Amino acid sequence: MFNYVRRNTVEVNVGGITIGCTAPVRVQSMTNTSTMDTDGSVDQVLRIVAKGGELVRLTTQGNREAVNMGSIKDQLKARGCNVPLVADVHFNASVADTAARYADKVRVNPGNYVDPARTFKQLEYTDAEYADELKRLRERFVAFLDICKAEGRAVRVGVNHGSLSDRIMSRYGDTPQGVVESCMEFLRICRDEQFNNVVVSIKTSNTTMMVTTVRRLVRVMAEEGIAFPLHLGVTEAGDAEDGRIKSAVGIGALLADGIGDTVRVSLAEAPENEIPVARELVEYVALRQDAPAIDGVAAAGFNYEDPVRRKTTAFGIIGGDNLPVVVGGEVDDKDIASDIAADLVPVVSLENAKDARFIAVTYGELTPENIAKIRLLKDIVLVASSDHVNAVGELRALVHRLIIEGIDAPVIIRMAYNEPSAETLRIKASADLGVLIIDGLVDGLWIENPSSSAQELNALMFGILQATRARISKTEYIACPGCGRTMYDLQGTLARIKAATAHLKGLKIGVMGCIVNGPGEMADADYGYVGAARGKVSLYRRKECVEKNIPEDEAIYRLLQLIENDRNAGK
Repeated sequence: MFNYVRRNTVEVNVGGITIGCTAPVRVQSMTNTSTMDTDGSVDQVLRIVAKGGELVRLTTQGNREAVNMGSIKDQLKARGCNVPLVADVHFNASVADTAARYADKVRVNPGNYVDPARTFKQLEYTDAEYADELKRLRERFVAFLDICKAEGRAVRVGVNHGSLSDRIMSRYGDTPQGVVESCMEFLRICRDEQFNNVVVSIKTSNTTMMVTTVRRLVRVMAEEGIAFPLHLGVTEAGDAEDGRIKSAVGIGALLADGIGDTVRVSLAEAPENEIPVARELVEYVALRQDAPAIDGVAAAGFNYEDPVRRKTTAFGIIGGDNLPVVVGGEVDDKDIASDIAADLVPVVSLENAKDARFIAVTYGELTPENIAKIRLLKDIVLVASSDHVNAVGELRALVHRLIIEGIDAPVIIRMAYNEPSAETLRIKASADLGVLIIDGLVDGLWIENPSSSAQELNALMFGILQATRARISKTEYIACPGCGRTMYDLQGTLARIKAATAHLKGLKIGVMGCIVNGPGEMADADYGYVGAARGKVSLYRRKECVEKNIPEDEAIYRLLQLIENDRNAGK
């Protein structure tokens, strides 16, 4: 937790590039064109590669799309591009077999590879029935692996929280344990068949669940002698500022732990827009590689896979059971006004701490003498900062030391940046602070950046808190990035839905291009807007489809009507 060390993995070869082991963290994206549109797909792949993409994934709904991957690859080669192509397969195992003959890597989803699609029904499986399903799964998956061996292909076992099978749900429920077990069933088969050209991913739109579930997976893999590389991504992250913050929080938290060998930032935008965000995030965290060592000690009882917020004694609105606060300047927009104005927080050093309430502290200052001094102070807030290259590791060590010493003063994390680019600040601050919030170590945020206005900084801090679900201050949109399966203009529709619902603070709305992961990921949303067919949309209330196949030009109005009717009815 304190020093950046990349996790050791086997080396995977995908179309001539390596993933894992000593290879750099690879950056990738996915097209949103129809895979049958050869020219359009080739052009989009070239735009992704021009931005620095190292792998590109395309959707393969059926065998004809899988076969056309070969035509796309041929055209790319003719234009001097040898980027590895990845086929994305759902619902049809035979398509994976076909894709393995044309694509460099094939992504299969354990939730729908052989098992029927998730129905959200309470199904019961006896032990014998469960074992029979696993036997059928093994036989079918081994046949696929044999093709991949013969063709020299790689495989991604990619679990989406939103598409766990009913079989897994019946035994484990909608839990991190269920997500990990869904993945491990396939990884055990790969291990037993001595097929090591495997990359693994677990994705969810909930950043905290994504981070803690991947941490669990890494432990279980290690316990079972499996060391496949990991692909990271926050699915359905959305667009614009929120999408970037959410992705940087989730991916950055795992990269900070040395977990992750390839990355995709999923934005509901043009796919090539994802690459610079992912590249900047990966390069920023990699700076910690050669940082001076931090002698941190983990507090007893800290649960890395299921952290809870540190218990503190509240000082006013800070700490205790209060939501994490935001320290900043005054702004006109009351919805993003900070809890505490910076000029009302007179921070003093430990040396002058006798009658002060806000005490500056760094990890190096936590000497036995200063620990004793802090213990004598009452009604204080510690304002923690770090100028270490690995500030995340040092701040983690600082708060763990407080826990070990039994000091329960609230902690505000104060981070100072000097970034002229709002995008760069967003990525760095989200990666730094998100993991500290997920680990339960934060009672308040204080970001400083000379070129940013108070309004911009407050919006960023509230955005980071929202992305970790530590504090909800606005509507949340769970929006997929779109792919060849998307049934409507995703970007334009998302913009219109956001404009119509931005006032609904605390509501979670899913905007999904198709049904592959839509209903599942929207189990975490209050309402969902899902592409059902060309020009048709279905509306969901949580897991339940309440209106099917609405004409697209009526769907947003009907969504608003559904929300309003539910509110009037007190639902």
